[in-house]
Amino acid sequence: MAYKPSTKQHQRENWNKIKDAYSWNSETDYRLHPEEYKVGKGEQGVLLCEPYKSEILPHWRFKDASVAEISSTKIFELFQAYLEKEDFVGADMARKFLQMGYTRARRYANHAGGKKYDLQSGEELPRAPEDSVKAESAAIFYKKWQAAENHALYKRMKQDWKKTYG
Repeated sequence: MAYKPSTKQHQRENWNKIKDAYSWNSETDYRLHPEEYKVGKGEQGVLLCEPYKSEILPHWRFKDASVAEISSTKIFELFQAYLEKEDFVGADMARKFLQMGYTRARRYANHAGGKKYDLQSGEELPRAPEDSVKAESAAIFYKKWQAAENHALYKRMKQDWKKTYG
């Protein structure tokens, strides 16, 4: 059987190829240099964009429904506060954390322990019986994520941002 690199090895190789062209940089202060922020797709850049990552991440939890409710409510409050300050980057980062709360809770709902891929083959592992606790957490985050995504001011700011900065 031929050597097949693990998913982690593939990720590392791919990252080494694209890191210089990647839109987000952990060394950039995006509050001081918001013009360098790119919206991207989905959750891209969510764990790199400072100071927002450090402001939002401590509140991001999805262990069960009560924790998810507290977490998503706090992050949505941060989202609204960023909008009030006309801070699109902060609002978009909060939206990304809400989306990530949904996607990570869904991963744990579908895959015991959150392990989605086999480390050796890179193949997706079979789904476990759904974890109803994590599914409920995902549903809570989904509602808040959609409320953020569909917020009229956010939508207008996002459209303007993309026209101006890409």
